[in-house]
Amino acid sequence: MRRSFLAVLAVVLPFAVLAQETKDVVDVAVASPDHKTLVAAVKAADYVIALKNPGPLTVFAPTDEAFAKLPKGTVENLLKPERRGDLEKLLQYHVTPSTYLIKDLHHGFKLGQANGKSVKIEKTPDGKVKINGANIIATIRVSNGVVHVIDQVLLPPAP
Repeated sequence: MRRSFLAVLAVVLPFAVLAQETKDVVDVAVASPDHKTLVAAVKAADYVIALKNPGPLTVFAPTDEAFAKLPKGTVENLLKPERRGDLEKLLQYHVTPSTYLIKDLHHGFKLGQANGKSVKIEKTPDGKVKINGANIIATIRVSNGVVHVIDQVLLPPAP
């Protein structure tokens, strides 16, 4: 199994804020070899413009490996044109309309997401930060906010 660029960063620079401030959320995702599924989803949901706005935004960006953990056929089904609304809601559940760096994320803190639902922050005894159980494995500062790379897809609660 290959070690991805982000996995190496997670080991070498835990929670480091990388110098990416001239690129926005979409630019960083497109340039990442670990976010091809996320980029495809953003395009299929016609959500590119929303993520290129000036922000501020906090985006919790699942890796390709995170998407691969979903039940077989889930991603392919969500990428169908007739599922665009569902896909957009899923993506909105990964976006907070404000900027939160790691230092701002405290145990028990709830963040309101762009889809109107909230997510819960956990801080483990060793200082690692989780969002709804997903580990934040890297943080990238971008021109319109911050991207936290996560190891699971966040699934919104049922309505």
